[in-house]
Amino acid sequence: MTIGVALVLHCQYTLLTGLIMATALAMHSPAPVSAPMPAPMRVAVTQPYIFPALSYYQLVRSSDIFILYDDVNYISRGFINRNTYLDRGVPRRFTLPVPGASINRKIMDLQYSGDVKSIIEGIRHAYARSPYFQDVFPLIRGVLEHHDRDITSVCRAGIMAVFDYLGHSIHIPRAAELDYNRSLPAADRLVEICHLVGGGHYINSQGGKKLYDKESFSARGIQLSFLNPRQIEYDQGAIPFVPQLSIIDILMRCSRAETRFLLDEYDLE
Repeated sequence: MTIGVALVLHCQYTLLTGLIMATALAMHSPAPVSAPMPAPMRVAVTQPYIFPALSYYQLVRSSDIFILYDDVNYISRGFINRNTYLDRGVPRRFTLPVPGASINRKIMDLQYSGDVKSIIEGIRHAYARSPYFQDVFPLIRGVLEHHDRDITSVCRAGIMAVFDYLGHSIHIPRAAELDYNRSLPAADRLVEICHLVGGGHYINSQGGKKLYDKESFSARGIQLSFLNPRQIEYDQGAIPFVPQLSIIDILMRCSRAETRFLLDEYDLE
C-alpha cells in the first residue's frame, strides 16, 4: 500500500469515527432549554393625587407604566387635592384649593391655587423634630410650590420626587397625552390603554374588584390583578397607630431603606 492510499484511508476512518461519536453525544445530550417568556408589561391607571397614602405609591411601584388618569371628571371630596398628616398625635387634614373645581370639568383642565403657605407651615410645625425632616421637608415644599399649577403636573412632580428620593426610576405618562377611544365604557378604556402602551397585565387597587372582571379582561388579552396592601406599622410616636396617612408621615419618620421596605409590602391577587 502506498503512503498516499494509507493517508486517504486514515482520513476516512478519522472522519467516520468523529461522525459516530458526534451522533452518540447528540443522542445522549439533554434537549436545549428555551428561554423563559418575558413577563407582560404591567400597567396601572389612576387619578392624580397630592401626596397620597402608601398604597398609591405601591400601585406605582407594582407597575412598569403608571398612567395618570387626568382626562376624566374631577372628583370632589376625594384625594386629588387633600390628604392627612399627623400633628402631635392628631390627624390634620390639608387641602389645596382648586379654583373653579367641578365634577363636570376634567382634571386636566384644572389647577391648584398657589396659596400654599399655610399648608407648608403646618407641615413644618408638625414634623420639625422628625428624624428625616431636613431631607424630606425641602422635597415636600418644592412640590407644593411647583411652578406649573396644573393638577397633573404637580401630582406627577410629587410622585417622581418621592421615587427619586428612594432611588427608583419610574415612567408616568398622562392619559390626556394618549390617543385612545374615550367614549368607551370604563373597563374597555383601560383595556385599550393597555394595548396602546404595550401592556399585558393591568393592576388596579382593591376598589376595582366591584368594577372589573378578570375573565372579561382575559378574553381581550389582558391579565387583571388587584393590589392588596399588607398591614404595616412604623414608629409614629403615637399610640394607637394611625393608618392611611399621607406618605409625608412615613417619609418624615422612616429612613429611605425602611420606606423602600414598606413600599414592597403588598400582594397581587
